[in-house]
Amino acid sequence: MSIAAKLQQLGITLPPVSTPAAAYVPFVRSGKLVFLSGHIARKEGKVWTGKLGANMDTAEGAEAARAVAIDLMGTLQAACEGDLGRVRRIVKVMSLVNSTLDYTEQHLVTNGCSELLGEVFGDAGKHARSAFGVAQIPLGACVEIELVAEID
Repeated sequence: MSIAAKLQQLGITLPPVSTPAAAYVPFVRSGKLVFLSGHIARKEGKVWTGKLGANMDTAEGAEAARAVAIDLMGTLQAACEGDLGRVRRIVKVMSLVNSTLDYTEQHLVTNGCSELLGEVFGDAGKHARSAFGVAQIPLGACVEIELVAEID
């Protein structure tokens, strides 16, 4: 099944690339690798704010990470000139989770992103990963994720 068909089956429509909020570009290609800048969680078009362990639980954080994965795929599609079939592998995901000092489930929050990438890309979606708890993320977002992919 093609990536486009899989997304359609899941009821996912990829958004256009977001305009950067500061002095950076959404992605950079170097050889066969594409480096996607960090994408913050959005809900209903607005920044999804919150702090895990204070006013958000792990399940809601995982939903936010899944939403970030959809935005990341939109940017990746632009980097692939509209064809996600060019993705050979999701290489690395790095996740920052806005969380309290005693919150320790950042890895479970990040699963919201990782599991969707695996569902969409199959074996090519299996990736190396880091998940960090941080004191704050720009604009008060609950989750920020960046991604590295190999493409044709």
